Parts: sequence; C-alpha cells; structure tokens
Amino acid sequence: VFTDPILMCGPVVAEYLSVPSIYFLRGFPCGMDFDATQCPNPPSYIPRLFLYYSDTMTFAERVKNMLVNLLELFYCKPIYAELEELASEVLKKKVTATELLSHGSFWLMRYDFVFEFPRPVMPNMAFIGGINCQQKK
Repeated sequence: VFTDPILMCGPVVAEYLSVPSIYFLRGFPCGMDFDATQCPNPPSYIPRLFLYYSDTMTFAERVKNMLVNLLELFYCKPIYAELEELASEVLKKKVTATELLSHGSFWLMRYDFVFEFPRPVMPNMAFIGGINCQQKK
C-alpha cells in the first residue's frame, strides 16, 4: 500500500490485508514518525517544528524546546484516539497509532536535507526532497 499516513487509513488497510506499506510524507505533527521508526530524536538538540530555533540553542531555549516536546504527548493523544478505536475494531486487537505506523516497510520522506537540521535516519527511510520545488525560469 503506497500511502500518506497522516489520515491513517492506509496503515489500517495494510495491516488488515497483511501487505507491506510504503509511506510518503512530509512529517507528522507530533513526532510520531520518529517514534514509529525508533529514530533518535533528542529534544535538547533537535528544535521543535514551530519554535524556529536553530540547532545552537541557549539553555533557556533548550528547556522551552523540551517543554514543547512534553506538551506534544498530551495534545496529540486525543487527535488519534478515535482512529485507534476504529482500528482496534477493524483489526480485532488493541492497537495504537504509533504501532500501526511502525509496520511501515519503507518511508519516503519529503524533507530537503539542505534546509532541515541533520538527524539520524533508519535504513528503511529515504529523503526525496525537492519534489515540491518549482522549476526556475
């Protein structure tokens, strides 16, 4: 199943049919892509999405970055609660959104490594950035 996993329909269908899934995405709002792929994501070094910090943060900025990271755990859980309930009903077993995403065979990440902060990636991840760029005239 080739899907954008934000809506989570593709991962549920792939799990139900027991077929491999390939994810094509820009990123998850709550860092679920890091959790699902088990990538290291230290909040003391990697700035959160909407804080606009650089990778050289002061101590106060690192603390704020850590607090925002902790808040993501609380405000993202209700977003996927209904989906987890529906997926559990369809699959006849208790599953979480992160667990569904962790079954992805390959991740095509639409990040452009030139504009992003360096971060570790797993062997089943590939950066294919630049596909949203307009051709220069």
